[in-house]
Amino acid sequence: MSYVGPDFDPPQPRRPRRGPLTVALAALVPGALLGWLVYETAGGSGGPSGGAGSASPAVSSSSAGVSAPPATPSRAGDSAHDAKDPGPADSSAPAASGALKGKVVVVDPGHNPGNFQHPSEINRQVDIGTNRKECDTTGTSTNSGYTEARFTLDVAHRLRTLLERQGATVKLTHDGDSPPWGPCVDERARIGNTARADAAVSIHADGSAEGNRGFHVILPASVHAGGADTRPITGPSKDLGTRIAGRYVRLTGEPPSNYVGGGTGLVTRSDLGGLNLSTVPKVFIECGNMRDSKDAALLTSGAWRQKAAQGISEGIVSFLRG
Repeated sequence: MSYVGPDFDPPQPRRPRRGPLTVALAALVPGALLGWLVYETAGGSGGPSGGAGSASPAVSSSSAGVSAPPATPSRAGDSAHDAKDPGPADSSAPAASGALKGKVVVVDPGHNPGNFQHPSEINRQVDIGTNRKECDTTGTSTNSGYTEARFTLDVAHRLRTLLERQGATVKLTHDGDSPPWGPCVDERARIGNTARADAAVSIHADGSAEGNRGFHVILPASVHAGGADTRPITGPSKDLGTRIAGRYVRLTGEPPSNYVGGGTGLVTRSDLGGLNLSTVPKVFIECGNMRDSKDAALLTSGAWRQKAAQGISEGIVSFLRG
C-alpha cells in the first residue's frame, strides 16, 4: 500500500521549513495507519471472527512402537498434513442450545498414551461378564510409530467439539493424562452407565496385516452372563452402529473392512468388556488399519482425522434425533 506524502507533492515555491514536531508527526502517521489496518485485518479486539472457537493442537507423543514407551513426547502434529491443521477446537462446556440439547454422549478414546508406563496396572485381570481379560492394553501403532492411543485421543477431542456444538453434553472416559493409565475396560463401560449416556462410542484403530484395509464398527452381541446383560441394548446399539458406518464411509471415503465383516463394515462380538458391561447403547469403531500403508497415510493426517470425527458425529446425531 502506498501513501501520499511530502515526496509526492508538486514543487512549492518558498516552502516554509518544518519544525521538529511536524517532522516527527509526519513520520509517525503512516506507521500508525499501517498498524491500524493490520489490526483490523486480523479481526480487531472483540470483533467478528470466522473461526468456530479457539484451536488447540492435537495431543501427540512419539513412539518407536507398541512394545516400549514413547521416547520423545511431543505436542506437535504427526505428518505434513498436520502442519496446516490446527487440531480440534477446545470446548469444555456443552452448548446452551442445539439439536442435541439434553443428550449425553460418552466418548471412549481407546487405550491411553500412558499405558506404556504402567504395565502391571493394565495387565491385571478384570471381569467382563463372559470371562476375565486384561484391564487394558497399549494398543497398536503405524509402522512409523504413531500410536493408536494418540490417534484415538485426537479423534475423541475433535468429536467432542462437534457434538458440543450440537448442544450435547460430552464426557470422555479419559483425557490422556487423567487418569495417567487406563481406565480398565470395565470402568470404561461403567462411566457410560453412570452418565446414563444416550449413546457411547469407543474409538480405536486396528493392527492387522498390510493389505487389510478399511474400517469396521463393532456391535455388542446378546450376552447374559455374570455381571453382563446386553439384551436391552443390542437393538439400539445396532441402529447406532449402522448409522455411524453409513456416515463414516461417506465422509471419509474409507471403505468397509476387506478382512472382517463381509464387506458390511459391521462386526458383532461378545468378548469385549466395554460392550458386555454396557447398559447404554454403545459401539466400537476401528477407524482403519494402522499397519496398512494406505490406511496409515490417512490415520496420520490431521485433515483426515477431522473427517473421521465428522462421520462419527453425524452418525451419532442421526441416531439421537431418530
